[in-house]
Amino acid sequence: MTVPDPAASVGGVHIKYLHHCPRQLWLYGQGYRPEQRSDLVAFGEVVDATTFTRRRDVDLGEAKIDWVTAGAVVHETKSSRSSSPAHAAQVRHYCLLLERRGVAVRGGTVHYPLIRRTVNVPWDADARSEAEESEGRARATLAAAGPPDRLKRSECRGCSYVDYCWGDT
Repeated sequence: MTVPDPAASVGGVHIKYLHHCPRQLWLYGQGYRPEQRSDLVAFGEVVDATTFTRRRDVDLGEAKIDWVTAGAVVHETKSSRSSSPAHAAQVRHYCLLLERRGVAVRGGTVHYPLIRRTVNVPWDADARSEAEESEGRARATLAAAGPPDRLKRSECRGCSYVDYCWGDT
């Protein structure tokens, strides 16, 4: 395995994985990508492709934002049936990346089309601090010599990395 460059770009997936499971982030950074075989990931891609079809992705290179509306509001679509702190952290990261490019960001919204709910994600000094802190933690996790401890098995339901973490037990 190659050790990732800690100065490498951190994208939205990195932040989502950090908040979901640091071990998942570390494995992803090492190039382990079982998501391609996951039915849940495939389902999420279908939900993303079939909802909000008039919007356009914003590709920042290190991250791809689902869409940004006039007034610089970041929008992210999730296929899950419940909100997660990881989703809000991902949106805050996108706000930070846009702000670094000179965009006067107002905030973000996470859309959950399956349950017809939205969660607003504010963008202010506290949110910026949280985003910068998450980015630093993600870099440190990616640069670690070995994987972080695994979560409790009950927290791994639906994770495409479960076989790697729990396959031998």
